[in-house]
Amino acid sequence: MAENRAAGKAASEAAGGSAGDAAGRAVSEGAGRAGVKPVAKTPDASRRSERSRRAIYEAALTLVGEAGYGRTTIEGIAARAGVGKQTIYRWWPSKAEVLLEAFLDRGERAAEGEAALPDTGDLEADLKQVLRATVDELTDPGFEAPYRALAAEGVIDAELGARFVTRLLEPGLQLYVDRLGAAREAGQLAPGVDPRIAVELLVGPLTHRWLLRTLPLTHAYADSLVDYALRGIVPR
Repeated sequence: MAENRAAGKAASEAAGGSAGDAAGRAVSEGAGRAGVKPVAKTPDASRRSERSRRAIYEAALTLVGEAGYGRTTIEGIAARAGVGKQTIYRWWPSKAEVLLEAFLDRGERAAEGEAALPDTGDLEADLKQVLRATVDELTDPGFEAPYRALAAEGVIDAELGARFVTRLLEPGLQLYVDRLGAAREAGQLAPGVDPRIAVELLVGPLTHRWLLRTLPLTHAYADSLVDYALRGIVPR
């Protein structure tokens, strides 16, 4: 009995399915005869644009790392990204602008979730940790080439340089200012210390050595900067 009921149900469903299929075909054929076209899925232009933008960012950073800034061209970036050069010119006026946005985008994605410098209560250890990480970043070939190119171009192009400072450097420096301000409030720094000036005692020498290649950039050097900044260089 159960088998008969199951067989009857299957037959009924098959018949219903066949009828449904036939009805569907009839509706489709009728719509076709009436001149009604099937609705096509509209391409997502914003998603396509985002894919192109990401490809351009990656192409710009890669080419600068491989060939140097001077040999990198809009045409080369377009070819590497698989887009037309007019697509790039529609969004950016120059390769420097492309590189700046690509570099900023990489930095923003790398810094996701990092809203502050470490604060373990040990200012010296925290600063050494951050400066050592900065040394690693500055000596990373994938970071160094575009960063040097933008720093040099920013000296020539004042407007680009201003955006480079405002959008990239200042947010990072502010993290130091906040951390040093908290240390001052906790009594770990002298009450009259200006955190903004104190930051420059740390990152200024580091950047100078890196930019001019005066001497090797090492963790030991980063540690010395923290020691000198916190303790001074005169006997007490």
